Amino acid sequence: MPDPDVIDLPNFLPYRLAVATDAVSGRLARRYREEFDLSIPEWRVMAVLGRFPDISANEVAARSAMDKVQVSRAVAQLLRNGHLDRRADEEDRRRTILSLSASGQEIYRRIVPMARAYEQDLFARLSAPEAEILMRALAQLSQP
Repeated sequence: MPDPDVIDLPNFLPYRLAVATDAVSGRLARRYREEFDLSIPEWRVMAVLGRFPDISANEVAARSAMDKVQVSRAVAQLLRNGHLDRRADEEDRRRTILSLSASGQEIYRRIVPMARAYEQDLFARLSAPEAEILMRALAQLSQP
């Protein structure tokens, strides 16, 4: 019987999820950095804008589950590198709209197949029922 006053870290769910996340994201992060000079937050911003163009940084934060500071830093770097375009919202001049620039779109087109292949490689390690259970479990665990 487990001791309620001790955490068995290798079997502690939050720890296991963090280790799995680090392992999975780490491999992708290295490729993004080496091939495209992108951090994970920068890629997430690009991924959101590739799917939902012409939205604000606040909307990017909401759609990516990143905090506003992470998004702000990633957006600033992507703007410096010429991968994003920014313009004032015509209806609310205080709000800025972000979109992928031509170079951002090119990187996005190159990364998407690579990311999808990596995802398929991960799913190949699981049976179809295991993959379905994993996705359902992650959705449940992600609920507030």
